[in-house]
Amino acid sequence: MPPYTVALDAFHGPLDLLLYLVRKSEVDVLDISIAAVTDQFLDYLRVMRDLDLEVAGDFLVMAATLMEIKSRALLPADAASPADSDKPDPRAELVKQLLEYRKFKDAAAALEERAGLQGSRVARHEPPDATPAAGPVVKPVELWDLVSAFARLVRETQAAGATVAVDDTPQHVYEAQIKDRVAAEGRVRFLDVFTPPHHKTRLIGIFLAVLELIRHHGLGLDQPDPGGDIWLVAVALPAAE
Repeated sequence: MPPYTVALDAFHGPLDLLLYLVRKSEVDVLDISIAAVTDQFLDYLRVMRDLDLEVAGDFLVMAATLMEIKSRALLPADAASPADSDKPDPRAELVKQLLEYRKFKDAAAALEERAGLQGSRVARHEPPDATPAAGPVVKPVELWDLVSAFARLVRETQAAGATVAVDDTPQHVYEAQIKDRVAAEGRVRFLDVFTPPHHKTRLIGIFLAVLELIRHHGLGLDQPDPGGDIWLVAVALPAAE
């Protein structure tokens, strides 16, 4: 399987995050819990803001939509007017969008898998002992899993009373350190690259360095067990043309 690549510019969009949260909760899209999903969505939005990443407007629109639906759902039944009882489920349009998005995402994943299988085949004219160079076995990891792991790390380290400090280390320094370590060890647990001191600005700098290395294909992600540890692995860079 090819190394996982991620579009950092838009984090794949708010529907991708919503679908991730639904799957993580192990519920059907049709049974989506707006109250729970809204709180989780806002948590991820706060993390993105802490990272000083430009949050696209559609994320903010989705957050406002979720909060509106949640507030309507929390109203007591006797507070609703007779006219409201005739209105469709406020989740209906959102669920429709999620179902459409899931359909296209699953189709894209199927096409990518077929392309990977096709690329791994050996042509008939090659000698029997000629085998393609095998890269690391890397399982795809959701970007949101990475963001979630980072958010937990920040909560735990800051709750432990980490000193507030400003870290002015250039990001490229962190990138070089992480890349050298992964190259030397082959694979490094994601959480282990966040070495002390655990100043918040330092944690953010290291996390952004990891994202940059992933974007430029210097690192791959592997998560052997769903919900388990995420590992950074070395991947071969594409040959220059």
